[in-house]
Amino acid sequence: MARSSAAEGPAGENLSSIPSALPANLVEFIEVEKTYAGHVIAVRRLDLVVRRGEFLTFLGPSGSGKTTTLNMLAGFERPTRGTIMLEGRSVDRLPPYERNIGMVFQNYALFPHMSVAENVAFPLSVRKVEKRDMSARVRRALEMVRLEAFSERRPAQLSGGQQQRVALARALVYQPSLVLMDEPLGALDKKLREHMQIELKQLHDQLGITVVYVTHDQSEALTMSDRVAVFESGALAQIGEPDALYKEPANAFVANFIGENNTLEGTIEQASKSSCVVRLRDNSRVKATPIGVMVPGDPTKLTIRPEQIRLAEPGSDEDTCLEGTVEGRIYLGDHQRLLLRLANGQELTVKIGADAGFQPGMPLRLAWSTADCRAFPASP
Repeated sequence: MARSSAAEGPAGENLSSIPSALPANLVEFIEVEKTYAGHVIAVRRLDLVVRRGEFLTFLGPSGSGKTTTLNMLAGFERPTRGTIMLEGRSVDRLPPYERNIGMVFQNYALFPHMSVAENVAFPLSVRKVEKRDMSARVRRALEMVRLEAFSERRPAQLSGGQQQRVALARALVYQPSLVLMDEPLGALDKKLREHMQIELKQLHDQLGITVVYVTHDQSEALTMSDRVAVFESGALAQIGEPDALYKEPANAFVANFIGENNTLEGTIEQASKSSCVVRLRDNSRVKATPIGVMVPGDPTKLTIRPEQIRLAEPGSDEDTCLEGTVEGRIYLGDHQRLLLRLANGQELTVKIGADAGFQPGMPLRLAWSTADCRAFPASP
């Protein structure tokens, strides 16, 4: 990804220029585990690399281990087993203030009795930076987030988005090697949150900083990230670029957590490496792409995204065709979603054009290609 050559750090340094001698990997988790009370496993055998200069998002539901992983990297928690490497050295026993990591929290954690400038200067005062240098760094940090005109205001005099920018400036002012963000936009309304997503990503691209971001919002992760690490029950389910996770999920959990998906249950009837035939509850048969090893008789879960289902013309030759009945319709401006019920009682959501006129009770013939439908082993 190209970085802006004009981006400068808080003291005028070009943050986007990364010396070629530096290793590509900034952080490494090596077989890291975290348990509580000796038996509650929060994170299990995590092997993960954070590349220098990337925007990596930890995504998962509550209790999946993403925040615990972030806290171990920040130094707020210690791994029970394994090692965390930062800049090529273990930081397992290093306190947070010695890790050179910036942190942005959901509640901003600003000091209400301090001005904006004083809040941003606080990390520098802790590090005993000279006042003359401190003033220049604070000014440049506020310029980065376009808040230089608000330096004398108190946090209570700012909007939520402005407070978020102050928290970000404070995290960047001492030029950390890594910035961690723990659901920083969770307290903002939808419109402001979407605006801040764009601003944060643009700032990341301009400065070339490394960001590890935690969220449970999949659309936020897809919008902002270079890569996304999906967590499930304390384990890393899959890591990859957003489009790869969306198009090629490694398991049924990722398929259903990333984007919207339809799920159908059935039994493998025929299987090869590239395709399989699945028998549904009503004995109708569909073709799918198998993910993992399955043999005839195995239960399976099929996933197919709403936009990948099309309406079949009578007599058309399709990989898979099923009969369904319209149960409901949701108009969303640029498109509409139809809720259909198949003959076996299972439901499907189909995304179609905004002008199509379908009403409840209408029969429809549905089709999709084998490549778009994925068959996963059913959970035991």
